[in-house]
Amino acid sequence: MPQVTSLRLLFPSSFPLLSKPRPNRSLFTVLASKRHRKVPTQSPNLARRNSSTLRESEGRDEEVPMEETDRVGFNKRRAEGRDKNDRARKSLQLKVRELNPANTISYAQILGTGMDTQDTSPSVLLFFDRQRFIFNAGEGLQRFCTEHKIKLSKIDHIFLSRVCSETAGGLPGLLLTLAGMGEEGMSVNVWGPSDLKYLVDAMRSFIPNAAMVHTRSFGPALSSVVAAMPDSSKSLDPIVLIDDEVVKISAILLQPNCVEGCQLLNEEPISEKGLEERMDHISKPLSPNSRTGSAIKPGDMSVIYVCELPEIKGKFDPAKAMALGLKPGPKYRELQLGNSVKSDHQNIMVNPSDVMGPSVPGPIVFLVDCPTESHVEKLLSIQSLSSYYADPSGNPPDGSKTVTCIIHLSPASVISSSNYQKWMKRFSSAQHILAGHEKRNVEIPILKSSARIAARLNYLCPQFFPAPGFWSLQQRSYSAPDSIASSEGPVLERETISAENLLKFTLRPFAHLGLDRSGIPSSMSPSEVIDELLIEIPEIADAAQHVSQLWHGSRETEETFPMQDNQVMVEEPWLNENTLPSCLENIKRDDLEIVLLGTGSSQPSKYRNVSSIYINLFSKGGLLLDCGEGTLGQLKRRYGVEGADYAVKGLRCIWISHIHADHHTGLARILALRRDLLKGVPHELGFMDAFEGITGSRTDHFSPGSPINVEDMNDKNSDGSSGQGIDCTLFARGSRMQSYWKRPGSPVDNGAFGVVLKAAERINSVGKAIPGWKIVYSGDTRPCPELIEASRGATVLIHEATFEDGMVEEAIARNHSTTKEAVDVGNSAGAYRIILTHFSQRYPKIPIFDETHMHKTCIAFDMMSVNIADLPVLPKVLPYLKLLFKNQMIGDESNDVLDAVSEAS
Repeated sequence: MPQVTSLRLLFPSSFPLLSKPRPNRSLFTVLASKRHRKVPTQSPNLARRNSSTLRESEGRDEEVPMEETDRVGFNKRRAEGRDKNDRARKSLQLKVRELNPANTISYAQILGTGMDTQDTSPSVLLFFDRQRFIFNAGEGLQRFCTEHKIKLSKIDHIFLSRVCSETAGGLPGLLLTLAGMGEEGMSVNVWGPSDLKYLVDAMRSFIPNAAMVHTRSFGPALSSVVAAMPDSSKSLDPIVLIDDEVVKISAILLQPNCVEGCQLLNEEPISEKGLEERMDHISKPLSPNSRTGSAIKPGDMSVIYVCELPEIKGKFDPAKAMALGLKPGPKYRELQLGNSVKSDHQNIMVNPSDVMGPSVPGPIVFLVDCPTESHVEKLLSIQSLSSYYADPSGNPPDGSKTVTCIIHLSPASVISSSNYQKWMKRFSSAQHILAGHEKRNVEIPILKSSARIAARLNYLCPQFFPAPGFWSLQQRSYSAPDSIASSEGPVLERETISAENLLKFTLRPFAHLGLDRSGIPSSMSPSEVIDELLIEIPEIADAAQHVSQLWHGSRETEETFPMQDNQVMVEEPWLNENTLPSCLENIKRDDLEIVLLGTGSSQPSKYRNVSSIYINLFSKGGLLLDCGEGTLGQLKRRYGVEGADYAVKGLRCIWISHIHADHHTGLARILALRRDLLKGVPHELGFMDAFEGITGSRTDHFSPGSPINVEDMNDKNSDGSSGQGIDCTLFARGSRMQSYWKRPGSPVDNGAFGVVLKAAERINSVGKAIPGWKIVYSGDTRPCPELIEASRGATVLIHEATFEDGMVEEAIARNHSTTKEAVDVGNSAGAYRIILTHFSQRYPKIPIFDETHMHKTCIAFDMMSVNIADLPVLPKVLPYLKLLFKNQMIGDESNDVLDAVSEAS
């Protein structure tokens, strides 16, 4: 028997609260709601589009049996976590590749994630013909790889230099994407220091365990207190992680110097045993010591990775071999493999050195992450690095190894310190690449595809699509960091450069050893994008002027403008039917702004990031509705680096609709930044989800199912500090939210919750009470009567519209909505405006929709900013958006994503 309710309002007396007048000092009433079921829909008029097989979430679902599907269109099997089949999924397999010892191409490449937003650590790709290694997987890595056609399925190993949101924020989404590739899914080896296990444990709540079976940690296990044992770094040997005929990768642990005595208890050199045995051997816990109360916290430990390529053997000389009495044949091959052979005509043994030219040492690459000056002090004392240092004259001592390239992931403030510069000078001939955040990279967009779309939208309608933050910055002449100066003078001016996106350092062939800038993307300005647009769509200039007149109320010209081929765009009659809700009477622009940070579903794409909405309340702070991966980066693209910091600092509440990764994996990065920005300032943050209730920054715990009083979140300033005499507060006093969850702590696929935000009444100049606005966010859902009821009289309904109208069957199978279904919900509820979001990535730029029922609706795009004062104009822009994308209504990016998917098969 199907359940009756699907979007359950969780107040004890839910609906009366929607209409009951609230005290003027209250700003919001928050309602939680759960989806289960849809209202009946008519048969679609559009033919089902089948040109794409792009996977949603964790792969295409199996056909759903009728008995498991609600008669009115709800997939109960999927909601209960049984949507694929009843048998357990097999463990994901690592792809086995045949190595090529004689690699013809090898290089290290900077993957510039976070370079323009400074929100996450750049990644580094170590490329070989048949092997790929990535160092660090910060937020946005998956989207970056899609943009630059880097095949995720080719990645064999991921190494983390630290375990924190800055270096590992993109890892959950990456593992889920790999798990959905091919028929059986894929996995990848993930390496990190011992606190990697904390991250793995945290991810188990929403990532299948099979996707993480190949995670491996090394180094000392963390404990509450540690032993004080001096000079631990002097005897610490590198930990060999990979050692094959292609590359040897070792890890050297780096701990902050302020934590005394943190070390491995077993400091014997790592033997050449099996990998599993070695991992157990080096992961013994640290023992306590009563003399010190200090401890290594998760994230304190960083890693220096040493990548050593094998030597390049000298050229074989056939003339020398013949002179030593050898006949051409198999013995030539043995000599080239390094084996001695007996001469055919002389009674001597011929050694490889007799017939081979001198060998060339293999290149050595360091990746150094030294996050604080406390780590620098420890770095200077690591004795195991001494074999790589040059002597004071700049020449390598006997028996030392010459480092070819050092990629510094350390922040600029650390690199500029005198101690760090002193350490850099110990590598006389190395090429230093500074990959820490540089100011000069802020104005260079890393995701050029989305930046181009943003520029086009800004040209057409700057009111809804403001200029991106990095293009609105004032032009500054940053000093070129090709050399870093300090009190001790410049550091190796010739060998020190700043990293740029996609900069390469070639390792093989040896003749091309050194920097390669050929892959660095060319710079792009907004004016260049607009010039290109005007050539492609000449009539867009008139369209932009016409859109501008919508705000000025000018009707001096007819509401038509010419298009190509003698066509004419005419505004629909319903666009002039403006019945303004009373809540918008004399509304001010600094009351509310809705910023769509991410409007795609499942996984990020070139043009759309995953779900996130910023509710900007200006002086009263702000809220986040969902927080998918890359939310912080999107905030910085919208507001600039400093503006985003202000927004994060002013956050009052974060609402997580459900536990799917595309709705919450950006949370850790947001919270980490907010912690740093408010360090030393008393503050609280409301964190709400449907499973853990509402919790503040004090990490209070509320058991699922218990009522939660949010009154203690009142009377806080927008910067998070306490204050007195504040007229407006965030939540209605005494309002309660309940969380209904049956299996806390287990992976979920059966609960997505919506939210209703209701503003307090206002009093106008003549003492009249004006009702507050009402914003409803659906979360992921099928249409359902409870959502319609909760949306009655809504000022704005933000509703997911994952699929086009012709894909009702898929929408039912995945418990999502089609475009028409979402619009019907808003129309049935009498919502004033409807914003559609959460589009399948099969529609990379603009979804397919039928304009005939869009009279109060608009399509969301990333960075779209809808001020409440502009709501009357919102649907009038839709025809012009369709013009802007008239040549791109069918996705051009889905093939790129499909290539990555098919690469595994």
